[in-house]
Amino acid sequence: MTRAFVHTGLPSRVVFGSGTLAGVREEVDRLGLSRVLVLSTPQQKASAHEVAELLGDACVGVYAEAVMHVPTDVAAAAAAHVRSVEADATLAVGGGSSIGLGKAIALETGLPLVAIPTTYAGSEMTPVWGLTDDSGKRTGRDPKVLPVSVVYDTNLTTSLPVEMSVTSGVNALAHAVEATYAPDGSPITDLMAGASIKALASGIPAIVADPSDAEARSDLLYGAWLAGSCLGATTMSLHHKLCHIIGGSFNLSHAWTHTAVLPHVMAFNLRPGSRGHDIVSTGFGDTDPGGALYRMLDTLGLTRSLADLGMPADGIDRVVTQAVSSPYANPRSVSDDDIRRIVTSAFAGTTPAVFRR
Repeated sequence: MTRAFVHTGLPSRVVFGSGTLAGVREEVDRLGLSRVLVLSTPQQKASAHEVAELLGDACVGVYAEAVMHVPTDVAAAAAAHVRSVEADATLAVGGGSSIGLGKAIALETGLPLVAIPTTYAGSEMTPVWGLTDDSGKRTGRDPKVLPVSVVYDTNLTTSLPVEMSVTSGVNALAHAVEATYAPDGSPITDLMAGASIKALASGIPAIVADPSDAEARSDLLYGAWLAGSCLGATTMSLHHKLCHIIGGSFNLSHAWTHTAVLPHVMAFNLRPGSRGHDIVSTGFGDTDPGGALYRMLDTLGLTRSLADLGMPADGIDRVVTQAVSSPYANPRSVSDDDIRRIVTSAFAGTTPAVFRR
């Protein structure tokens, strides 16, 4: 049977390798930028200053105020600072928090963003932005927040703690998994997702066994790049919807929320015989990929429940209400009871059960 599809390639430039950070000034010069503000979290301020030194007189300073989930007041203050120093671009060093802040600034000012990822989150490859306020987390897509250039240096991930490496890797895995059943997927995203899942599923245990394994670190970063590219080209589904609600509502770690929720959504969405199930099962080498992920994390001592992460028990109803209040793409219909069962299982941290009906 012939297959119809539409695929739009996003215009990011990617520089991938070991030691690529040394060429960041040349990359900025190639883009014609001369007043770059470097962004980071307070914890990664030293890395931001290292990048600032490499940029030399093309840098107008370091702004190390990025925090998780990009609160609107933090984004507004950062945009005001960008204007005050007359920056012509921002450069985000770090993971989702730093890159998310760069995207928020780009959304407000239209300035180009360069990204230097130090985790496996993958947000650097997407035009997706997110902002959080008292009403929760809202997300959207806008081409102007897509980084114009992404510099991947595997050396920058070698000091990432094992636990953070695993949860960040599962965060990336979620992007690839959801791309396999996205309504706007294509043969290109299927290929990228399959390769990403294989690299991440093998790289995560290898990093736990030997955090200094350079090949495994390269595999994880490669898988994260592919996964982010998938997310940038396709529509997010149930898993991302739930994680944005849960993380934004209760200020939980984004990566850990993905890690707690993903096995249960996989068990629900990946029905045997479906395109998504075939691709993900091949990547994991297991016909029960949701269970395989849960068992892998459990064996590594890295399973967590949403309760462990700090979500209150009465928050389950709040998540269900928000999840059913707005439409989103998903490969199978989702009822209130389905969402409640998925979130309750993730809250308790139980073995994911395959949902049949």
